[in-house]
Amino acid sequence: MAFFRSILDKLKSGLAKTRETLGGALRNLLSGKNLSEEVLRELQKILIEADVGVATAAALRAAVEGAWKRGELKNGDEAFDYIKRHIVASFPAEGRQLRFAEAGPTVVLVCGINGAGKTTSIAKLCKILRDQDKTVALAACDTFRAAAVEQLEIWASRMGVEVVKGKPGSDPASVAFDAAEKAAARGVDVLIVDTAGRLHTQDHLMRQLAKIKTVLGKKIPGAPHEVLLVIDATTGQNGVQQAKIFSETTPVTGLFLTKLDGTAKGGVAVAIRAQLQVPVKFVGTGETPDDAAPFDPGAFVEAMFSA
Repeated sequence: MAFFRSILDKLKSGLAKTRETLGGALRNLLSGKNLSEEVLRELQKILIEADVGVATAAALRAAVEGAWKRGELKNGDEAFDYIKRHIVASFPAEGRQLRFAEAGPTVVLVCGINGAGKTTSIAKLCKILRDQDKTVALAACDTFRAAAVEQLEIWASRMGVEVVKGKPGSDPASVAFDAAEKAAARGVDVLIVDTAGRLHTQDHLMRQLAKIKTVLGKKIPGAPHEVLLVIDATTGQNGVQQAKIFSETTPVTGLFLTKLDGTAKGGVAVAIRAQLQVPVKFVGTGETPDDAAPFDPGAFVEAMFSA
């Protein structure tokens, strides 16, 4: 219960803007009201504005309308609670936890476009793993930008973890191979592989991502065990498109949703889950390594809807 409360407190702070757009607006619409077709239309509009997605918003409205017409819901207050339960139920328990290798290093491949908060998310993931007493190493496979490697080294120094890097402009796949070799030799628990921030429309860079994945699998059986896609929540529905394209190149096993503290579009987590069936595994609610938490749908929904 204490763990749930800790996550809830972080999310309530980070999701303040979404809570105003979604939870506050729905409460104003539904509290003390009778349900009607007009109220249901406004309900769908509010869900879309919170970036739950057009299709998902329509499905939620249809679910509420069906329950109302069957006599299961009598008023707006009951509909409000129904919506919360319905969204929580859309995030099944399986798949939300990191998958650890049975033997040898667990390899986590982290990808995403520039500006999504990928490097900061890696630092947050390091903190979460270190708090679980895991040893961690990083592979700096964004060899095209010296600043990216430097930023990763700064975070690694703060976290007390080693970074394996190559020369500027070197083959990212070769860096990944060296990092996997060293992690295996040293008995590291988790190897986190940073990749170049790439637009999901750049085919050659997407092919490079696939190459890194192949090289890792040759060195460590089953690697990468996780492919985490970092998505900036402020991009809203564009994040859904990113997830679609990245999944075509290398199957994404989970999402790290960032910058929830700066957006009213936290509902994009619901949209991605509904459209792609990719679990949200972590959420970021600020700039420090402590501003992240494993995704808990109950805490997430409560933070979006609470007063």
